This record gives sequence, structure tokens and C-alpha cells, in this order.
Amino acid sequence: MSGMTGDRRSFLAQAGGLLTVPLLGGVLVEGAAARVRRVAAAAAGRSPEEVAADEDFWFPVQQAFAVDRSLINLNNGGVSPAPESVMSAVRRHDAYSNHAPAKTAWRDLRPSVENVRTRLAASFGADREEIAIVRNATEALDNVLFGVDLAPGDEVVTTDQDYGSMLSALEHRVARHGIVLKKVKPPTPSPSADALVRIFAEALTDRTKLVLVCHVVNLTGQIFPIREICRIAHARGVRVLVDGAHSFAHFPFTRDDLDCDFFGTSLHKWLNAPIGSGMLYVKREHVKGLWPLFGQLAVGADDVRKFESYGTYPVGDRLAIAEALTFHEALGADRKAARLRYLRDRWVERLKDDPRVRLHAAPNDVDSCAIATVGVEGVDSGALGRHLMRAHRIVTTTIGHEDVDGVRVTPGIYTTLREVDLFADAMLHVLEHGIDES
Repeated sequence: MSGMTGDRRSFLAQAGGLLTVPLLGGVLVEGAAARVRRVAAAAAGRSPEEVAADEDFWFPVQQAFAVDRSLINLNNGGVSPAPESVMSAVRRHDAYSNHAPAKTAWRDLRPSVENVRTRLAASFGADREEIAIVRNATEALDNVLFGVDLAPGDEVVTTDQDYGSMLSALEHRVARHGIVLKKVKPPTPSPSADALVRIFAEALTDRTKLVLVCHVVNLTGQIFPIREICRIAHARGVRVLVDGAHSFAHFPFTRDDLDCDFFGTSLHKWLNAPIGSGMLYVKREHVKGLWPLFGQLAVGADDVRKFESYGTYPVGDRLAIAEALTFHEALGADRKAARLRYLRDRWVERLKDDPRVRLHAAPNDVDSCAIATVGVEGVDSGALGRHLMRAHRIVTTTIGHEDVDGVRVTPGIYTTLREVDLFADAMLHVLEHGIDES
């Protein structure tokens, strides 16, 4: 191997997801994804909580991401970087697609998307004929919000804490079709799961046709008791659409744990798939009666692929979802969730006892995972977010809601303890000295 050319070495590095470094002692340096698989295998038999605190386990995970460490990204709930093994797959597929796209992309590579569909279905615990691969959670959910037949006076029940794009879609249906939109107000923080079920149960009437509910509220990280909400809705003949933008691959669950009719999610958040990838689940019996968001091309009304009919797309992004699933499965969903909670608790513990801190997060691990929002009494949240970015190069999300005001903090699995500590240090400095935007 000592005579290997630079071009050949580069090709092998990209094809195998290896670190692009020279040969050392005649042996090709182990790839970051391979090291993750190795440490994950070595952790077999240890509890997720034990592994969550083991920095030797998480170091190769952190190194698997080619991110800018001069910037602390604590907005992984918005969009997360993908590990280098995923990006390598994107580059590899895109390079081949570009040779002669009408053949290489459409005829050679596109059929392999069906394998990705099969793997997503297995991960979610659904049938492959119930899974559509789309570009994000908004597109997935809009297929349902605009595709369900609703007559004037029909009711859709949701909360005032659902994502703005989804509420906007429903307002469109109010204006165009005369439906009734009922937005219930969840208690924040919620005293119990029963309290969240109760607000939906009390809102349902004989005119209710659809419930839209967040699995995880993007404002606070509150996990809703989806199965119980579905149970009370189904008892009244009401279908349930779950906004799973912040739940899939964030913590472990399957379709059967939810028992919903529809589920939409982004894959570029917690699965760390390429930007612009998402998934829509439609229960098999509902596929035929649901109108697609775009024109239906070359497939039947009972084919879930009708929800993917939006023209030409970069096939490499879809195929690389499989690599993201491989990375996620090797890491282990239980370990991943435990680590995300460990990172959240690390900064929360340093701030929570100051009476000026306004912490918006569910009170226990059953009801929350990585996401929490924090504000400081007397400090404008927008100014706080700008200060963190300008003075400390820390990226957060400003939340300005009637019930939730602060900056949302969402670490990722590549986030280091030092980065979390620097955020806590910056917040403690604000508590002591305030901020100066002059």
C-alpha cells in the first residue's frame, strides 16, 4: 500500500467514510464512523446512563462530525449537521449522478431509494407502503393538512404551541374552505400527562375531524402523551396527525407506541441526515383518501409515493439517509437519548437555582429530552440571543411566545462538555453583569 497514489487514497477515504489523512506506518487511518461502531460495540451491557457520562465513548462520536468548533451550535433542534460518513455518501452519489443524470440518477440510483424506504419503515415500525420520503416536516405535515377532505364548519383541534408553519397552513384552510380552527392552550409547564390529554378531550366535538398535536413542542421540549390523545380521539372517530419534527431519532419510540393516523418529521434534525430530508407516515387505510400536496404522477391513488411527486430531486440526499440510519443504529437510540439529557442537565443544573432564571422545560426525563428554553428576568430574549452570538459565538434560538420567552438550547450528540460549560458560563456572566448592546 505504500505505493498508493493520492487519487486512489482520496477515493478510498471518501468511499469508506474515512478521515482524509495520510497513511501512517502503511496502515490507512480508521474512519470516524468505524470508530463509532467499535466503541458502541464495546459498550454493550452498560446502561445508557453510564455510557452518557463516558467521555471516551463520545469523543469518536464528536470527531465523526466535520464542524466548526470556533462556533458553538446549540440550535441542533432547528437543523443539525450530518456526520462525515453521511456527507461522504452524498458526495459519492451526487458525483455519480452528475455523469449523465437522465441515466445515472434516474435509472441507476433512483431505484435504490426503495431500500431507504424499507429501512425508514423498519426504524419507525411501519409498513414500507406507509412511508413517503419528503424534504422536511413542513412538507410532510402539509400533505395531510391540505390533503384531508374538510367541509365548511368541520373542526381541526390543535394547540397554540404548534409550529408556526402548521398553524399558518390551517389558517389557509380557514380562509379558503371555512373550517373551524380550535387552538387549545396547554399548561406550561404541564403538571401531568393527564392534564395534556384532558385539554384535547374537552375540545373535541361532533364536528371535529382532525387533531394536530406535537410529539415534542419546539418551544419547550415538552413530550406529549400521544397514545392517550390518539385513544380519546379515535373513540370519537377523529383522526390524529402527529407533528414529529422534534421526536424521530431524538429518543426511542415506534409507530405502535403512538397509534396515530399520520406522522411527519424532518430527518435533518435528530437523525443527522442530509439537509432537506423528511418522512411522512400515512396509515395504510388512509393513503387512498388523502390528496397529495403536488400533482399525482405515475402512481395510483393508493400508492404512498404520490406524496413524493414534486419533480426532480437530488437523489444523493435521499440515498444518504441510509447512512444516517446506520450511524444512528450503531450508536443506539437509548444511549443517544441518555447523552442528550446528560448534556441538557449539565447546563440546567448550573442555572436553575438563580431566582432570576426562567427555565421552560418539562420537569422529568419522561416528559423531555434534549430541548429546554431559558430566559433571564429583566433581559430581553432577543437581546440575549444576539449577545450570546456576538460575544461568545454561541448559536441559540430566540423564543418569543405568550407562554414561553427565552433562548432555546438544543445540543447535539457531537456537542462537547466544554461547549455546554461555555454556554453556562456565558449565562452566569449575564446574570452577574447584564448585557450591553451598545
